[in-house]
Amino acid sequence: MKTTITQVRSFNRPIQLLMLNQLTINIGFYMLMPYLAGHLSGQLGLAAWLVGLILGVRNLGQQGMFLVGGSLADRVGYKPMILTGLALRTVGFALLGLADSVPALVVASALTGLAGAFFNPAVRAYLSQEAGDRKVEAFAVFNVFYQLGILVGPLIGLLLTGLAFRVTSLTAAVLFALLAIAQARALPSRRGSLADAGGNMLRHWREALGNRPFLLFSLAMIGSYVLNFQIYLGLPIEVRRVSGSEIGVTLLFVVSGGLAIAGQLHVTSWAKARWTSGQAMVRGLWVMGLAFLPLAAVAALRPPPVLALTSVLATTALLTLATMIVYPFEMATIATLGGDDMIGTYYGLYNTFSGIGIAAGNLLTGAAIDAGHRAGIDGLPWWTLGAIGAGCALALHGLNRSGRLAPAMRTAPA
Repeated sequence: MKTTITQVRSFNRPIQLLMLNQLTINIGFYMLMPYLAGHLSGQLGLAAWLVGLILGVRNLGQQGMFLVGGSLADRVGYKPMILTGLALRTVGFALLGLADSVPALVVASALTGLAGAFFNPAVRAYLSQEAGDRKVEAFAVFNVFYQLGILVGPLIGLLLTGLAFRVTSLTAAVLFALLAIAQARALPSRRGSLADAGGNMLRHWREALGNRPFLLFSLAMIGSYVLNFQIYLGLPIEVRRVSGSEIGVTLLFVVSGGLAIAGQLHVTSWAKARWTSGQAMVRGLWVMGLAFLPLAAVAALRPPPVLALTSVLATTALLTLATMIVYPFEMATIATLGGDDMIGTYYGLYNTFSGIGIAAGNLLTGAAIDAGHRAGIDGLPWWTLGAIGAGCALALHGLNRSGRLAPAMRTAPA
């Protein structure tokens, strides 16, 4: 923690505010969202398909509008989009706690998703612009705050939901409202990179889609998001299957968040001193694919619950390590491949690609889990995910060797 504090102090005030901004956003989001499905199906008694619809609207609203949000950030400025997103999230979360009709809940869910589409690309574009040549270090610290919010949020939500879900919802809404007020007063304004540019959004979108190195990089990295998302999909399902308890799921998130908070800056510093950005990402993707081998190997043994749970936690630890290696270099590479003119647009487009990949990957993972159970091959989904990781690593290695990532930031040995 001392290293993190020292690193934070080495950045200027706007970057420090962005770190606190993301920490608060994640605390507010994760104190509510893990318990929303239980509220909708339990207290409100909605059918499972309606719960899926309401949750799906949030994801669709966020993933589908990332590109629009990023482009608007380039045009109107990063701060206005951050504040707009915070305001929308305030209204959406308050409505989730107060509404009991399906139309109102759908509107609330859509607002929460649209909010993320507005402030996520803007925050990353602002951070990238402000960090200059220190993008890798800035995004490493950013991930520490990001993970800390994920770790703390559900614990606060668990305590508040024990009183009533409405208390959790309104508390989260108040938190976002206070954050919006604080950011309006303290966060310096930064003009969007296209503030004075002519032309329409479609022309800039076509320009981004015509950036071949960026496009190939985005496609090569899609699989990494499929693998990362297994912390929320495949691994919790496996924990419940082998232990029949939610305690293992909680332990899974504690391991993931705790490792990221404690180790992110050390891992980034170590990797930056030894590898170029491309090499770091390729090696991280190999680790990401190999992370699923403990699960695949143990599944064939029909192990006792303790050993099965240990293999899940080992996969979680390796997956977190891989993410720590990849993420800071990945975020810096997006900005550098895209250039300074349309940073928000490029982050928005990249998030759109990753969202599509996550949706397709969820279907693939679910199908592999079902097929593995039917065929008596419990390791099938884990071998499949490992193969995806290997494919991503090979694709990115090819791009790096061919010079496609040449515009990306290169790091010299320390």
